[in-house]
Amino acid sequence: MAPLTSLTPAIDTSAADWIVDSLRDFAMSVVSLVPAGFPAYVRVFHPAYRGVGSKRTPVRWAEIAAAGEKRAHAGMQLPALTGSFEALHHPQPGVFDRPPVEGSLPPELAAVLPAALAAHTSTPDRCWFAVWDGFGALRADVRSAPTFTVPQREYHLLEGPMHAVAETVLDAPSQSPNLWWPDDRAWCVATEIDLNTTYIGCSADCCAEIVALPEVEALPVEPAYGITLRSDLLNSIGKAG
Repeated sequence: MAPLTSLTPAIDTSAADWIVDSLRDFAMSVVSLVPAGFPAYVRVFHPAYRGVGSKRTPVRWAEIAAAGEKRAHAGMQLPALTGSFEALHHPQPGVFDRPPVEGSLPPELAAVLPAALAAHTSTPDRCWFAVWDGFGALRADVRSAPTFTVPQREYHLLEGPMHAVAETVLDAPSQSPNLWWPDDRAWCVATEIDLNTTYIGCSADCCAEIVALPEVEALPVEPAYGITLRSDLLNSIGKAG
């Protein structure tokens, strides 16, 4: 039986032309992920978790930074906060039991971000969703969607209402779209497959609203900031303060 879905394969990829024209480099900065030219950019930090199952609680990156006597800031990277690249995939005893999710918007964030973003677009019922073609368990309808290419990535393009971002695009496990934006291009959200945070280009008012959400850990970020695991300029592995 086909999954219940609000996503529909796009007829063609013309809605993504502006993405293709803008993303001209790879893994260099925030605007390697979302187009340049937005008034503001915001970085949303995927939480780590303490506990397991239904008893797990989110752990903010600011808490991880404090535990390692490091500085919490918009460009922080998890290895610099913990002192080890092991923390990307393993627990940090006494701080978190499960590291932040990579490559997918955590369900609790996918449940709250659309409501904030909806107030800042005139087309909340018509949005575009791009899904990396390299996932091994893509749903058949996603796999049938046309593809477009940016540096080092190829994506399937689908359309649907904003709330469709909370759907999984895989048969299993849960996986969010990697890029999504409204038809009026008022903002653009990117969850790169190798990163454990999500970046948004938007208006200044939209940025302020996202940063103020109590359920979300987010900070305004400069578009020129690096996005790699070694791009934390205020902390380094093995260096406190």
